Amino acid sequence: MPGPKVVIIGAGIVGCALADELTGRGWTDVTVLEQGPLFVTGGSSSHAPGLVFQTNPSRTLARMARYTVEKYSSLGCFSTVGSLEVATTPERLAELHRRFGYGQSWEISSSLVDPAECAAMFPLLDKSRLLGGLHVPTDGLALAIKACEVQASRAGERGARFIGNSRVIEIVSRRGRVSGVRTDDQLYDADIVVSCAGFWGPAIGALAGVPVPLLPMAHQYVRTTGVAGVADGLPIVRHQDRDLYFRAHGDRLGIGSYLHEPMPVSLDELPGDAHPSKLPYTPETFKQSWSAAIELIPALRGKTLEEAFNGVFSFTADGFPLIGESRDLRGFWTAEAIWVTHSAGAAMALAEWMVDGRSSLDLHECDLNRFDAAQLAPGYVRKRAIRNFAEVYDIVHPLDPPAVRNLRVSPFHPRQAELGAVFGEAAGWERPLWYASNPPSDEARPRDEWSGRHWSPIAETEARLTRRRVALYDMSPLTRLEVIGPVGFLNALTSSDVDRPVGSVVYTLLLDPAGGVASDVTVARLAEDRFQVGVNGPLDLDRLLRAAPPGVVVRDVTGGTCGLGLWGPAARELVAPLTDIDVSPDAFKYFQVRRGYLGMVPVTMLRLSYVGELGWEIYTEAEYGLRLWDTLWAAGQEYGLIAAGRAAFTSLRLEKGYRAWGVDMTTEDDPFQAGLGFAVSPDKRPATAPDRRLTCLLVADTGDVPMGSEPVYAGGFAVGHVTSAAYGHTVESVIAYAWLPSALAVPGTQVEIGYFDRRLLATVAAEPLFDPKHERLRR
Repeated sequence: MPGPKVVIIGAGIVGCALADELTGRGWTDVTVLEQGPLFVTGGSSSHAPGLVFQTNPSRTLARMARYTVEKYSSLGCFSTVGSLEVATTPERLAELHRRFGYGQSWEISSSLVDPAECAAMFPLLDKSRLLGGLHVPTDGLALAIKACEVQASRAGERGARFIGNSRVIEIVSRRGRVSGVRTDDQLYDADIVVSCAGFWGPAIGALAGVPVPLLPMAHQYVRTTGVAGVADGLPIVRHQDRDLYFRAHGDRLGIGSYLHEPMPVSLDELPGDAHPSKLPYTPETFKQSWSAAIELIPALRGKTLEEAFNGVFSFTADGFPLIGESRDLRGFWTAEAIWVTHSAGAAMALAEWMVDGRSSLDLHECDLNRFDAAQLAPGYVRKRAIRNFAEVYDIVHPLDPPAVRNLRVSPFHPRQAELGAVFGEAAGWERPLWYASNPPSDEARPRDEWSGRHWSPIAETEARLTRRRVALYDMSPLTRLEVIGPVGFLNALTSSDVDRPVGSVVYTLLLDPAGGVASDVTVARLAEDRFQVGVNGPLDLDRLLRAAPPGVVVRDVTGGTCGLGLWGPAARELVAPLTDIDVSPDAFKYFQVRRGYLGMVPVTMLRLSYVGELGWEIYTEAEYGLRLWDTLWAAGQEYGLIAAGRAAFTSLRLEKGYRAWGVDMTTEDDPFQAGLGFAVSPDKRPATAPDRRLTCLLVADTGDVPMGSEPVYAGGFAVGHVTSAAYGHTVESVIAYAWLPSALAVPGTQVEIGYFDRRLLATVAAEPLFDPKHERLRR
C-alpha cells in the first residue's frame, strides 16, 4: 500500500529529507511542490553555509544533528572536517568545558584542546589570543543542495514526484481537515499536507488558517578573496565571543556573523529574483565583524570580499523548530524553522510520528502546539525571536531578561509585588522566584558564579520556614483543564483506572495515541461526569482535545482560575477555622478533593503536596484571588506564614523526590522507572523492565550545583546525564537526579558529575530523602 496522499510544500533540504524518510517507510504517494526551481530553490537551503555543530544543551536537537551527520555521510553529502570552537575569554573557556559535558551526555565525542593544538588544527588563528578550544571530530559541512538532490532522487525512485516552479495559492479543506493543495495551475488531492516552506512558513500557515509562529531574520555571510593557508579540509571554526563562524571555500574563507543588530525581514521585502533569500549586503553592519575576524585571523588583513549578502533564516520565540500537526486543521503538518544542522534528524522524527503515531525522539520542545494562545501573538513572536537571535547556535541559560514581561500575571501579583517578589518568566507567566520580604539565610552555602546567577540565599530561608512553619506558593501557572463527560474517556487515555468515587484524586500517566507515555497528570473527580485535570501545558490540552468524542467537553480554565499551595506543619491549624470543609486527617485524606468555602471564597481543595509537607492546593475563580490570598495571609500571621518562591519549591520537591515532566522525564525515558508512584493498571504496565532508572544522587558539597544535562561518569566513562539538581536545605546536601544504568542505581554507589572543568563526587541515595513515612501528613 502506498499510504495516504501526502503533499509536501517546499523542496529545500527539509522537504527533500522528509520525502526520502516517508517513502523509505512505505508512504510512496508523495508529491513535493516547490515555488522555485529544483533544487536551487532560492530558499535558505540554497545559500546556507552548511556548518553542522552537533553539540547542544538539548538532547533532542543533538540527536537530530547526529542523525543528520550519519545520514548525509552515508549519502556522500557531508564533509567530515571537524569543528573547533575557540575561547578568547575565561568565561567562554568555562562554557566550552560545559559544552564538552553536553557532548559526553549525548554520546558525541569531543576533546578540549590548548591554544597550540587549536593553531595546529587551524594554522591561521592567532594563538596568542586563545585560551583553548573544543574540538568535535565528527562535525563538518553538509552539502545542502547535493543533499536535496540525492534525497529527492531516492524518494523519486520509490514513487515520489517533485514539481518545481509551482506556487501554492490555497490549502483546500473539508469539514476541518485538509483535502488538497491548489497551485497557480492545478489542484492536488491530499490526505496530509506538510509545510516545509522555511521562512515562508507563516504565509503557508495563513493559507491554512494555522499560526506558524516564526520570524524571518537576516544574518550576514561573506566570502573573501584568496587567503594563503586556506584550503578545503580545514575544520569549521566558531568564535562565539564575537558571534562569528568560519569555513573554507577552496582558498577563500567564508565568514558568518551575528555581531550586528537583529534584522527582522518582511516577506514583501524579498527581492524578486532567483535568490529571494539573499538580501543586499550592508557593509556598515559588517564593519565590527570584519575587525573581529582580523583580530582572530591576522592573514585577513588587507583582503577584500569577493561575495557578501544578508541571508534570511527562520527564528522562533524559543529557538526550537516547529514540528507537528495543527489542531486547527487536521492533516496539516509543519516542519519549519529547521536548520541544515538538524534537517535529516527532524525529517526522520517527523516521518516516524506520521507513519507510526509517535517518534523515537522526544519532540515536546519542538511541537507546533507547545505555545499558549498569547505566545502566538505576532508581537510576542517578534520580540522573543529577536531576543533569541544571538543564541541561535548556543541556546544556553540567557543572561539578559526576556523581552516580554508581565504578559500573564496571577491575581496574587499585586500582593507579591508588595512583598518584594523577584519574578522569573515561563510561558509568559510571571512567577515569584523568592521574596525580598524574607531575610537571607545566614546558613546558606556559598554558590559558584554559574549556579548562583539566578539564585538568592533567601531561598534557603523560604525552604526552611516551609518545613518549620507554613508557606504560600503560587500555583496559578499550572495548567488546569475542566473535563465534562463520562469517566471512560479519561480511563482510555491514562495508565490507570480513574473511575474512583467522587472526591478522589488520581496521579497517573497520560498516554499518547500510539500507546506510549505522553506526560504525568492529576485527575480530580469533582462529580460523576466532571473532572479537574492538572496537566503539563498546551501539549496535554492538545492531546485531550484531539481525543475528545462528541459530547465530551475539554476546556482550559487556567486563565480564569488561580491557585495557592499552602504547605507546612501548621497548614491544618491555619486553614481549619477558615473553611466549612472538614480538614481533619480522617475526613480529608491524601489524594482527595473537596469543594466548599474558605472564608467567603468558593474553593476546590486538593490534598496534594509537591514539597513533602502537610497541606493543600487551593483553587478558586480568578475574581476571588485577592480575597483568597488576603484571607489566608491575615489568618496566617499567627502561625508565621510566609510567601515562598520557585527556588525554594525546587529544593523541596527534590528532597521529596517529585520528578518534573519535561525536565526529569520525557517520552524517551521510561516513567515507570522514575519513582513517581503514579497509579498504573496491571494491563498497562510494561512487560519488561528497562535497564535505566531515574536515580537520586547526593553530591559532595563544594559550592557547585549542577543545572541539568551534565554527564555522569562511572569507571571513567559517561553513563548518564543529570536532569535536575538543587541544594536540599533540609538534608543539607546538593541533590541531583540522573538517568543511570540499573546496575549503578544502587544506594551507596559512587559516581562523578562533570561540571565545567571539574568532576563532583556523588553517591546514589536511598529514597525518599525526606519524611519517608509521611508522618507529618498523618499528623
